[in-house]
Amino acid sequence: MKKFLVITCFVFGGIAAAQAQQTSPVWPGCEEVEDQSKCFNEKLAEHVRNNYEFPMKENVYIRGKVTVSFDVTETGEVVVKSVEGPKPEVNTAARKMLEKIPDMKP
Repeated sequence: MKKFLVITCFVFGGIAAAQAQQTSPVWPGCEEVEDQSKCFNEKLAEHVRNNYEFPMKENVYIRGKVTVSFDVTETGEVVVKSVEGPKPEVNTAARKMLEKIPDMKP
């Protein structure tokens, strides 16, 4: 009986640990990939390249560095928490790009 209890604890403990390790949301198209975290990062980088529109002022691109933070809700929706940087135009462009991130599996 003790062996059964020990085995049961390991099985349920292993399942709980495996579920707790999944911390990255699953980007559309990454569902069947072995390394979903890597796929997420690649898809996010591709999204930034394809969707960020550099702001312009007097026919000159405005460039700058921003720090962004966003959450993926339980329903898979992306919620932008903050966009911080010294240039408001760049901050606005980054926020617009983040708001275009597709819903995903949380």
